[in-house]
Amino acid sequence: MQIRRMGKEDIKQVCTIENKTFSHPWSDKSFLDAVNSEHDIYLVAEENDEILGYCGLWGIAGEGQITNVAVSEGHRNLGIARQMLEVLLHEARKDNLTDFTLEVRVSNAPAIHLYHKLGFVDAGIRKNFYEKPTEDAIIMWLRE
Repeated sequence: MQIRRMGKEDIKQVCTIENKTFSHPWSDKSFLDAVNSEHDIYLVAEENDEILGYCGLWGIAGEGQITNVAVSEGHRNLGIARQMLEVLLHEARKDNLTDFTLEVRVSNAPAIHLYHKLGFVDAGIRKNFYEKPTEDAIIMWLRE
């Protein structure tokens, strides 16, 4: 498996995973805009020409807003998300981003556990942040 920058050629497979994972999936155009942005970092985990997962962040004023983390259903619980996030944070630090934030569903225990292992701490709650189903989000931060 290799982890590399997402390219336009990856968007179709990324959107397939996105549509199966999230109740409000990003569009092809949203990913294309992110890939083309000089301030954003989007990565894919790939093996044998198959995208296994992806993640990304928006770089804003020295901070990284992690927007997407997803692994295809057949490849979950193999450490792929952790590996991708470690590379994402490393790449972001090379771009002089020093603090990172994200939101996660309060019910997503595996993701919360992973973020804690990476050093993120809970910073608050966004009430009714998610839809389908309606659910609060935990705001998490990793500060350098």
